[in-house]
Amino acid sequence: MNANATPAARIAVIRARWHAGIVDQAVTSFIAEWQALGGRSEDIDVIDVPGALEIPLQAQLLAKTGRYSAILGVALVVDGGIYRHDFVAGTVVDAIVRVGLDTNVPVLSAVLTPHNFQESEAHIAFFRDHFVIKGKEAAHAARQILDARAQVALVSAR
Repeated sequence: MNANATPAARIAVIRARWHAGIVDQAVTSFIAEWQALGGRSEDIDVIDVPGALEIPLQAQLLAKTGRYSAILGVALVVDGGIYRHDFVAGTVVDAIVRVGLDTNVPVLSAVLTPHNFQESEAHIAFFRDHFVIKGKEAAHAARQILDARAQVALVSAR
């Protein structure tokens, strides 16, 4: 952990329950990597929502509590046979960015929309592995944004 970082940053992880077996891989790897970066697993709250569209409102509610230093949304939005996955994913990402801007709490995204997903064992295995990588990347992004915010606070205090 960076010496300038807040030692006990509280983080909310909002996970969609659609494709839970894949989504949970990102959550598990996020927590493990956060610990590897010097964070504590007990400072991470995992909150379940039904799907990706529910992530922004939950993020907004959590951000407004003032309890969290950062929030992560995790979901897999797939083409279910009707054309809606692109606008669902776009809407979710736009909304979580808006939540961060409106509340001044960083809201990170591991909301992914594969170009081509099929309910085959090969695709499921590929995305399980991919979400492990995304969870680790999200932990690094959270650490970096919190370190950057701590640095700004340090400079502002001078």
